[in-house]
Amino acid sequence: MSRYTALLRRLGSQRWFASLGRRLAPLDGRLYRLTGGRWSVIGRHELPSLLITTTGRKSGLPRTHPLLYATDGDAYVVIGSNWGQAHHPAWSANLIAHPAARVTLGDREFGVRAALTTGAERDRLWRMLQGIWPGYASYAERADGREIRIFRLVRSD
Repeated sequence: MSRYTALLRRLGSQRWFASLGRRLAPLDGRLYRLTGGRWSVIGRHELPSLLITTTGRKSGLPRTHPLLYATDGDAYVVIGSNWGQAHHPAWSANLIAHPAARVTLGDREFGVRAALTTGAERDRLWRMLQGIWPGYASYAERADGREIRIFRLVRSD
């Protein structure tokens, strides 16, 4: 792990870092697209990231967001931590309303079907995701009692 990634992981649980991360997310998505996934604000390849494009539950318009992910068998696992805010991120509500989405991973794009996880499966994936980004634990503490949503994304095309 590079020093940069190690530093990001250490700082990830700080409130100021989460606030900065929320502001940089749109830039991160653009940088990811421009470089075919080779570069992002969070680093290069050491923290696995993808772009997810959901369908807006109210507008019906495509909405794209950069996310960290883990793999679990043939599925991609993403988390709606929303940087520890008290409300769920809009993209997660979009996935519940419209489970079909698009993922951009590097220079590849493909369809996925999202499933919200619960129970023991969610608990197992929660532990896996904390291994990638330890800051998720502090986000959960700050999330004002909401259970952070975790989704499995399975390729659909």
